Amino acid sequence: MKIAEDGVARRGRKIDEAEAASRRMELLEAAANCFMRTGYHATSIDDVARSMGCTKGFIYHYHATKTDLFFDVHREGMRRLFAAVEPAMASAGDALAVLRAMLLAHARAMMDHHAFETVVAQGVQIHRFGATTPDQRRTLDELIASRDRFEALFKAQTLRAAEAGLLGPVAPSIAVKMMLGALQWSIFWYRPEADAGEGARDRLAEEMVRTIIDGLRARPAAG
Repeated sequence: MKIAEDGVARRGRKIDEAEAASRRMELLEAAANCFMRTGYHATSIDDVARSMGCTKGFIYHYHATKTDLFFDVHREGMRRLFAAVEPAMASAGDALAVLRAMLLAHARAMMDHHAFETVVAQGVQIHRFGATTPDQRRTLDELIASRDRFEALFKAQTLRAAEAGLLGPVAPSIAVKMMLGALQWSIFWYRPEADAGEGARDRLAEEMVRTIIDGLRARPAAG
């Protein structure tokens, strides 16, 4: 009887944990959309609560302040970028083909997780220009370090492509900043509601990455 009761209790805890994780993700989604629409400074906990249809108390159960909530949205945005790009690093083909696959994955992630990636960009601006407390600055430094690790994945692959003679005369560190900057700028002009049917995001990602790769690719010597 005791074993059966323990089993029921464990299943109950798993259900509770799964439900809590689901609700927390709903909160992050709602917060990401609020921060995307009105920015960090103009968004309030009240705004997020109204958007989610919950009480402020529910939000404060997970996050002590609006800043803590913003940081968690930022972390989730970075987690989604890594989750999209890291599998692409195992793509078949030469070093340039792998770089292309990574860029495609990044481009799709920027569209698929538009609100979260907008918050990631906002986090950079707050880091550079915002008035933050020492604790907030330390957290922002950790988040920026995560972005630096993400950028390093592309820098390493760009170096491989350059060493294989697949790129023109480019400085890899600058080329990477230009590549990622071009894709990240899509948060300002891409509108999910304007997707033109099935495959629209794939076509847009292909066009963006083709433009980037064509600008970097090695060309036969003239004459």
